Amino acid sequence: MVTSQRPAGGLGWRWLALVVVLLLASCGRAAERAATAPAATASASAADPDGCPITRPPNRPFVPPAPPAPASVSAPFGEFWYGTPALWTLLRPDGTWSGLPYHDGATGQKVFWWSQGYDWRSPLTVTGRRIDGSAAPLRASTATNAFAEDIGSSILVGVEIPTAGCWEIAGHLKGVTLSFVVRVAP
Repeated sequence: MVTSQRPAGGLGWRWLALVVVLLLASCGRAAERAATAPAATASASAADPDGCPITRPPNRPFVPPAPPAPASVSAPFGEFWYGTPALWTLLRPDGTWSGLPYHDGATGQKVFWWSQGYDWRSPLTVTGRRIDGSAAPLRASTATNAFAEDIGSSILVGVEIPTAGCWEIAGHLKGVTLSFVVRVAP
């Protein structure tokens, strides 16, 4: 009977080479995934003249997924889509909320949100805090459904902001949080 005499080390080097190739290939995929990460993570925050790090449009625009995406892929009213398929909203490029109604000691604003696969049994909650000074937290209404031809079906939350300034606002839905920074003008 003839037996083959192979050096034991040769097989080990082949396994090592295979492992290295697989590791390098997975690194490329990780970089690819990072390059296609949701737009919200790549958003630029730049300070406005008052030093507020407002949320600016991301380098790669976020495009809402089909349904419940609005009828138009481009954001209405000169605004931009901000977020991920799990939770997104509309923001102004200048990051300023101005000319808002003032009632009972607070400035009011309606914030529209969207989520792929939204289920009203998992309610959206909204919180906010002033980041350039002290203030009571904002008050938010219970989320409700909304619909308009230009923005489609959405989730509507009314917020009452107790004072002008730089505000970080966050939406929380099914373990996902989306936050952004706006300047609320007096």
